Amino acid sequence: MVHKIVDLQEIDPEDAFLTPAYGGRVTSQPVPKYEIPTDGMPPQVAYNLIRDELILDGNSRLNLATFVTTWMEDDAKRLMAETFDKNMIDKDEYPQTAEIELRCVNILSRLWNAPETGQATGCSTVGSSEAAMLGGMALKWKWRERRKAQGKPTDKPNMVMGINVQVCWEKFCRYWEIEPRFVPMEGDRYCLTATEATKLVDENTIGVVAIMGSTFDGRYENVKELNDALETLNAEHGWEVPIHVDGASGGFVAPFLQPELEWDFRLPLVKSINASGHKFGLVFPGVGWIVWRDATELPEELIFHCNYLGGDLPNFALNFSRPGNQVLAQYYNFLRLGRDGYRRIHQNSQDVALYLSGQIAELGPFSLISDGSDIPVFAFTTNERASFSVFDMSDKLREHGWLVPAYTFPKNREDLGVLRCVCKEGFTRDMADMLFGHLAAAVKHFDSHPEQVANSERPSFHH
Repeated sequence: MVHKIVDLQEIDPEDAFLTPAYGGRVTSQPVPKYEIPTDGMPPQVAYNLIRDELILDGNSRLNLATFVTTWMEDDAKRLMAETFDKNMIDKDEYPQTAEIELRCVNILSRLWNAPETGQATGCSTVGSSEAAMLGGMALKWKWRERRKAQGKPTDKPNMVMGINVQVCWEKFCRYWEIEPRFVPMEGDRYCLTATEATKLVDENTIGVVAIMGSTFDGRYENVKELNDALETLNAEHGWEVPIHVDGASGGFVAPFLQPELEWDFRLPLVKSINASGHKFGLVFPGVGWIVWRDATELPEELIFHCNYLGGDLPNFALNFSRPGNQVLAQYYNFLRLGRDGYRRIHQNSQDVALYLSGQIAELGPFSLISDGSDIPVFAFTTNERASFSVFDMSDKLREHGWLVPAYTFPKNREDLGVLRCVCKEGFTRDMADMLFGHLAAAVKHFDSHPEQVANSERPSFHH
């Protein structure tokens, strides 16, 4: 079928006046979806068509599945809208945007307790996935540099991490030809531990990845314990196996809610940290950050140099053109909120998470996997009192607009199905009460309609 957009000049003026001014009189035929139309349409009509189609998407404010920021202040939105056209890669053309990026790197370097060695080393990225890959590349290059200096082969690099890592680490290992060595889950151990990690480390290990805020249940891995164990192992064998901290979420939470917790550059083996500005950094997607302990941890051959205003700005990235407005929004948050503002916002989110997880634990058919006491994220599963599966509950909550993900844990704990709630700014105590009310109503519904659950094709998981 050939799709024709009606020419406005062909419309009778009287019909145009009487027909509702929405766009139906302009698009009397379906709009082409997989090819560009011959003729265009008025901007308001194009806007209406796309906006209305997006109504079918989930409501981002009711999305407890995503870690990504779904609310920002109007002033921040205005700043981002005004700077969409600034290309982050054009340092010469937008030197002040580049300067603000450098300020953010220095702010994060100090927030994460890097040694005072002058200018901080790091950059912004498109989310934590790119940042993680940059950190991993630096680890590989540094390992290869050490091996060559020792006259040893460099053809079998490996990386040690928990099986609960984000998929970007699996991509990194595949793309850069590194053997991934995963610490599996066992019983109630859902993340990497020093004891299990050191069993997999050898002279070919380019580094160990520790997670501050697992996507599966929100818990922190014990980075200090890992650091101490690796220091002992390195001393015994003459190795220099370092740590990279994936702080995608916790990197913007721990400094404010658990400032005494040692996980960052206070630990000598932590050489690099990545974090997502668009998660608990409170910026709309997508912006990430990678910061190195000092300049010696970023091999010079990986750096591209860009001169601007008589200075030198090291550039190390996988992506090229991207908007600078997210970096500017990050700086806005740093100035607008300060340490106390970040602490108050995250403390409120954690209070809501602890409240909601406590209510769910008391309901009866659920058992907590975590309660939100690390980052404001918790996971829970069904127990022997449940007449439904986690998937049944996720589907039922969606009827009210709530997006609460249900999924199984990785290898060795694939028997464990859970629901997870990410509590972030914009998710209030009142909203938590509404979600809990719908959750409790769904439990009653399943208890009173067992035949619906019996006919479900999805299995029930009990912890």
